[in-house]
Amino acid sequence: MSVIETNKLTKYYGRSRGIVDVDLAVEKGEIFGFIGPNGAGKSTTIRALLGLIFPTGGTGSIFGLDAVRNGRRIRRRLGYIPGEVEYYDRMSVRELMEYSARFYGVELDGRFDHLVRLFELDLKRNLSDLSMGNKRKVSIVLSLLHRPELLILDEPTNGLDPLMQAHFYEVLRRENAEGVTVFLSSHILGEVQKVCGRVAIIKEGSVVAVEDIATLRGKHLNRIHVEFAEEVPEGRLEIAGTVSVEKRNAGYRILYSGDINSLLTMLNRWKIRALTIEEPSLEEVFMHYYQS
Repeated sequence: MSVIETNKLTKYYGRSRGIVDVDLAVEKGEIFGFIGPNGAGKSTTIRALLGLIFPTGGTGSIFGLDAVRNGRRIRRRLGYIPGEVEYYDRMSVRELMEYSARFYGVELDGRFDHLVRLFELDLKRNLSDLSMGNKRKVSIVLSLLHRPELLILDEPTNGLDPLMQAHFYEVLRRENAEGVTVFLSSHILGEVQKVCGRVAIIKEGSVVAVEDIATLRGKHLNRIHVEFAEEVPEGRLEIAGTVSVEKRNAGYRILYSGDINSLLTMLNRWKIRALTIEEPSLEEVFMHYYQS
C-alpha cells in the first residue's frame, strides 16, 4: 500500500484551476520530489491531501486513510512544513515548541535539544522578531518534534542560508534512513536532485511526468551565456545537443542538453571574453521536454 495516493484529485477555486486529475503514488520509505514552477499546483495538492481544503473531485489518501474523512488521524502521524510560515507572534520560540509538543503528548527531549543546536535557534526570542529564515528553521524543528512517519514539506528551504540548507538535507537523510517517508515539494530542480529518488513534475495543475532522478538528470539542460571577443555567426554555434541559441546583447544564450565537453570544444574555436554555465529554470525544462 502506498503511503500517499491520489486518484484524479481535482480542485477548482470557482472557475479558476487549482489542480486537475492528479495521480500520485508515494511508497513507504522513499524521498519523493514534487516539482513545478510557482503556481503549478504543488501547494494545492498538499493542502487537499492534508484536509486543509476540500477537493472538487477525485480522492486522496495517506496511510490508506481518506484525506477528507480522516484528517485528524492522518495529521497526528506526519510532520508538515507549510510554504508560508505564520505563528502566534506573542509567543517565544520555546513556548511554541512546548505548546506544539502537548498536542502530540511528547516531551522536548535530547533529540529536540540537538535540533535546536543544529539550526541555531534562540528559544527565548519572540516569534514576531524572527526573520523568514529563522521562522523556517522553527518550522523544521516543529515538524520533527513527534517523530513522524511521514514528512510533507512545501518549499522547505525558502529563506535558509546555504549552511542551514546543508543541515536540513543532513536531517532529511537521517530521518529517511530511520524509515521516514518524505514528500518534498519544490520549484528548484537542483534541490530535489540532491535527495530524491523519484519525482513527479506538475505543470498548470496536472502531473505531466513521474520519473526516476537518474532519468531526469539524463534530460537535464545547461544554460550557457557566452560572450566572444570576435564576431561569431549565430548558425555556427549549433551542434548535436543544442536546443536553442539566442543573441543577447554582446553575446549568446545557449540551451544545451548534450556532452558539455563537446560544446566547450566548439566554443573554443573563437576567443571567449566571458562564459557562465547555469542550471536552467524548470520552465525551460518543461518547455523542451514536457510540452503537452
